[in-house]
Amino acid sequence: QVQLVESGGGLVQPGGSLRLSCAASGRIFKMNAMGWYRQVPGKERELVAGITSGSSTNYAESVKGRFTISRDGAKNTVYLQMNSLKPEDTAVYYCYADVMPSSNGGYYLKWGQGTQVTVSS
Repeated sequence: QVQLVESGGGLVQPGGSLRLSCAASGRIFKMNAMGWYRQVPGKERELVAGITSGSSTNYAESVKGRFTISRDGAKNTVYLQMNSLKPEDTAVYYCYADVMPSSNGGYYLKWGQGTQVTVSS
């Protein structure tokens, strides 16, 4: 089994910063893409940022220039540095990882439990 454990969410004022972390552990042979989605009540989950095993990145238009995704392959951890936060960034943030648990299997998508980010004065 693979577990994703997120941390770093919380309450921050507009214009502030937060750094989310998501550490994968368990049976991991290979890890492909990792990243973050977010969701607010009543809306669909939306991609925030993703990063491949080769460190190629993609971002939602709404966060470009403000958020930075990175990963530490040795630690199987993905980070999301969020700067210049806005109230509309308020959401539950979920990390994901495309994981191959063993050499004789395929990849499957694993989700974290979610961490709340609230941007408010």
